[in-house]
Order: sequence, then structure tokens, then C-alpha cells
Amino acid sequence: MSTATRATLSATTIIGDSVNNPQGENLGTIKDIMLDLDTGRVAYAVLSYGGFLGMGDKLFAVPWNAMRLDAPNHAFVLDVDQERLKEAEGFDPNEWPDMADQSWGRRLHDFYGAQPYWE
Repeated sequence: MSTATRATLSATTIIGDSVNNPQGENLGTIKDIMLDLDTGRVAYAVLSYGGFLGMGDKLFAVPWNAMRLDAPNHAFVLDVDQERLKEAEGFDPNEWPDMADQSWGRRLHDFYGAQPYWE
């Protein structure tokens, strides 16, 4: 029997975590995580970027596998610069996209250079 352990995090510890790029620029914070109900996998992190004190924020769905955990800093790393993120397909906090739409998901994964999680 294996004695290896696996680390886990609760959703509440991830919500509000910073997302930075490898250059240390802040890209926003994790506002929510989205689960694929068919597979039980985490599909996307919803990133809040811009605005001031929560007003005027733009939301972005980021493929979960496009980020990596930076555990010592209680943050995540996304290999995108701030200017590129401004070009990302975002959405209004009151009008979320259909995240089950695979054509939308494919565009998103292509933008971030990530393999679609359902393949």
C-alpha cells in the first residue's frame, strides 16, 4: 500500500487568491471556480480583474489547467501578460457565458494555450 499523500485545498481557501504572471504582475483574484458536473473536474477559475473595490470588475474564465499553484505565496500563476489578458474574452458579472458550450470552451483553451480538459 502506498504511503504517498496528496494535497488538497477547499474552494473557500482558493476564492480570493491572487493570480499573477511569472513576471510577478497581478492579473486579478479568483472569484469562483466552475466544476464540470459530468466529470467532477474543476473546469475553470473565474478571475476578477480591473475595477476598483469590486466595482467595474471584468470577469474571465480561465482554464484550470492553464494555471499552476504557487503554494508558498498562496497564489496561482498564469503565463499571460496584463496586455494579453485585456484581449481575453471576458464577461459581465451579471451575464455569465454558457460554460458548458464546448465551442466557447475551445476558444478559451486556445487563447490560453491549454489542452481542453474534456479531451
